Amino acid sequence: MQNASMTVLLPDALLMVATVVAWLNETFVGDAGRRTTYLIGVLSSIVAGIWFATLTFDPLPHYFFSHMYVVDGLASAMKAAVSLGYAVTMIYSRKYLEDRGLFRGDYVLLGMFALLGQLVMISGSNFLTLYLGLELMSLSLYVAIAMRRDASQSNEAAMKYYVLGALASGFLLYGISMIYGATGSLDLTEVLKAVASGRINDAVLLFGVIFIVAGIAFKMGAVPFHMWVPDVYHGAPTAMTLLVGGGPKVAAFAWGLRFLVMGLLPLAVDWQQMLVILAALSLIVGNITGIAQRNVKRLLAYSAISNMGFVLLGMLAGVIDGKADSMANAYGSAMFYSVVYLLTTVGSFGVVMLLARRDFEAESLDDFKGLNKRSPVFAFVMMAMMFSLAGIPPTVGFYAKLAVLEASLNAGLTWLVVLAVITSLFGAFYYLRIVKLMYFDSPLDNTPIESPLANRWLLAANGIAVLVLGVMPGPLMTLCLNAISHSLPGML
Repeated sequence: MQNASMTVLLPDALLMVATVVAWLNETFVGDAGRRTTYLIGVLSSIVAGIWFATLTFDPLPHYFFSHMYVVDGLASAMKAAVSLGYAVTMIYSRKYLEDRGLFRGDYVLLGMFALLGQLVMISGSNFLTLYLGLELMSLSLYVAIAMRRDASQSNEAAMKYYVLGALASGFLLYGISMIYGATGSLDLTEVLKAVASGRINDAVLLFGVIFIVAGIAFKMGAVPFHMWVPDVYHGAPTAMTLLVGGGPKVAAFAWGLRFLVMGLLPLAVDWQQMLVILAALSLIVGNITGIAQRNVKRLLAYSAISNMGFVLLGMLAGVIDGKADSMANAYGSAMFYSVVYLLTTVGSFGVVMLLARRDFEAESLDDFKGLNKRSPVFAFVMMAMMFSLAGIPPTVGFYAKLAVLEASLNAGLTWLVVLAVITSLFGAFYYLRIVKLMYFDSPLDNTPIESPLANRWLLAANGIAVLVLGVMPGPLMTLCLNAISHSLPGML
C-alpha cells in the first residue's frame, strides 16, 4: 500500500539527523565533545527504538521512494530491536573503551552509521536498496574492528572480515544481476510477480538464487561461510565484537527474509534445499567445535554459528509442499528467536566486558572461575545468559528453541529437528562449563569488580528480562507473529 504520510519515517529521520549532529560535534569540537557524541548516539537510539516499537502495531505496509523503502510490521519490530541493541552496546562498552583509550567519537559514529545501514537492510524493498544498506553497515564495521591500530590481532581480524566480506558482496551482486537480467526489475514485488508467472528461464533464476543465498549465509555466519566469525570475534576488541555480533545478526535475518520470501518466494523449493544444508552444517559445526574452545569470545562465536542454524530452521519451515499456510508461524518463530538471541548476546558480552579492566582482557574460561564469590549478581546474570543460549528452562532461550523446533516439526523436517536437539546437547556442555567454573571453582583473581552504576543496573535488567520472557513469552511472540502476518498480507 502506498501511503503519502511520511510520519512513519520520523524515527529513521531522527537517527539520521542525530548521526549528522554527532558528526558535526565530533568535527568541530573534537575529543572534548566525545561525551556529547556518546549521549547523542545513546539517547537518539533509545528514543528511536521505542518509537519503532509503537509503529509495530500498524497493520498496513507503507512504501516510499518509488517503492524502494517499506515500513511494515517486520521492519518496525526489527528496527526497534537493533536500535535498542545499539544503545545497550554503547552503554556496556563505555568503561571498556575508556580503559583502553578507545572511547572516541569516531567509534560512536561508526556504530551509528552501521545502525543506519541495518535500518536500510531491514526496510529495503528493492534489491539495490538492500545492497546499499548492507554496504553501509559492513564498511562501518570493517573500520570499527580495526580501530585499535597498535594491535596486530585487530588489524588481522579487520582484514579477514574485509576480504571475505568483499567476496560475499561480489557473490550477492552477481546473483542480483542474474535476477535482474531474468526478470527485468529490481523491485521485490515486481520480481515476485515475474517469477510467479512461470515465464522466466529457471536456470538463470536458479544461478541467481545460489549466489544470493551465499551472500545471505555469509552475513548470518552460517557454515560453510563462517570462517570469518571466530577470527573476527577473537581478534577484535570485545566492544567491537559486540557491535558485530549483536544488531547485525538481527538485521541479516530480516534482510534474508526480504530477499528470499518477499522477492523469491515462488523459488522456495530451490532455496530451501540450500538452507537445509546450511542449517544442518551450522548446527553441527557450531555446537561441536565450540566444545574445544578455551577462549570465551571464540566460544560465543561458535555459539552464534549454531544459533544461526536455528534461525535458518525457522526460515525453512515456512513453505511446505508449495503451500504457504505455515508462513506466519515459522517466520514469526525465527523472528522471535533472532530477537532473543540479540538479548542474550548483549548480556553475555556485557559480563565479559564487566570482568575486563585496564590491561586485562577477561577472555579465558579460567577468568570466570569463582565469579559467584566475587559477585553473586553478575554470576547469576551470566548463568541466565548461558542457560538461555543452551535452551534450558525457565529462560526465554528454551521457548525460542521450542517454537522453532515445533514449526520445523510441523513442516515435516523431522530429521533436522532430531539433529538440532542432539547437537544442542553437545552445545549445552560448553555453556554449562562456564556455569560450573563460576559456581564450583575457586577464583584465580580476587580483584574487585568495578563498573559504572548504569552498567550494573542494565546488566541486572538484562538478566531479569531473559527470565521474565522465559516465563511469559506470549506478548513478544504475539508481536512477532502479528508483525510477520501484517508484512506478508498477499502471501498468507
